[in-house]
Amino acid sequence: MSSFRIAMPLAACLALTVAAPAQAQQAAMSFFVTSVGLGKGADLGGLAGADAHCLNLAKAAGAGAKTWRAYLSSQGAGAVNARDRIGKGPWVNAKGVVVAKDVAELHGANNLTKQTALTEKGEINNGRGDTPNRHDILTGSQADGTAFSGGNDMTCKNYTSATQGAVMLGHADRIGLRDDDASKSWNSSHPSRGAEGGCSQADLKSTGGDGLLYCFAAN
Repeated sequence: MSSFRIAMPLAACLALTVAAPAQAQQAAMSFFVTSVGLGKGADLGGLAGADAHCLNLAKAAGAGAKTWRAYLSSQGAGAVNARDRIGKGPWVNAKGVVVAKDVAELHGANNLTKQTALTEKGEINNGRGDTPNRHDILTGSQADGTAFSGGNDMTCKNYTSATQGAVMLGHADRIGLRDDDASKSWNSSHPSRGAEGGCSQADLKSTGGDGLLYCFAAN
């Protein structure tokens, strides 16, 4: 009996030892793909609603003591570039792997792959070939991280509509239907499309998405 009583605390200590590094890495995390969307298509409640979603997921993962921003550009008067919202870097995932050291590298030869574009839980997000495919990530951005100009809506009315417009998507797994730059783009692969226009949850799912976001710690 006495040996049993001693073994239990030892087992607990070993479990804590294993868990502690993982928790420390998640606390240091400064980049993730959201494990879930808001469930309302591209209607995120604007940039503020998207940022709040990033923060809530980061808090649940133990990394809430940062300023979290969704990687999204807006259009029209007062347009905002996604690249200007996310701080200076470097950014690391939930496993402590650096995905980009600064804004220039993020929009150049970054380390974003299916294996590194992890969720806040440290899990690999489903990509092309998985069921369901969830590699389409909302960005509303051009490849250099800037906003679209002109009359075409690429942000579903600045992330306030699930019924009108379209939104630019990136491929988190860097894989598409073709072997070209757009298919391999993490932030500007193709606009959403679907039976309802391109902004509903059903539309986003139809092309391999789920209303997911990239989240970056801006401080």
